[in-house]
Amino acid sequence: MSSEFNELLQRPHGEGLQIWLVGTREQIIHTMNEFQVKQVVVDRSQFSPLIPAPLAAGRYMSLLVR
Repeated sequence: MSSEFNELLQRPHGEGLQIWLVGTREQIIHTMNEFQVKQVVVDRSQFSPLIPAPLAAGRYMSLLVR
């Protein structure tokens, strides 16, 4: 979908979409970079800091709210 159509999309109930990333540190950093290259996000500051995932040993998580 082009950015022209993205501007026409309305957010239901004014709430933002939450995207949770859970995986190894390398997987999350790769996905964050991929989102930035594909212009899903403007910059990586839109993600929460990496924190250890509470229910997955050796995994980390980050949150993106759009």
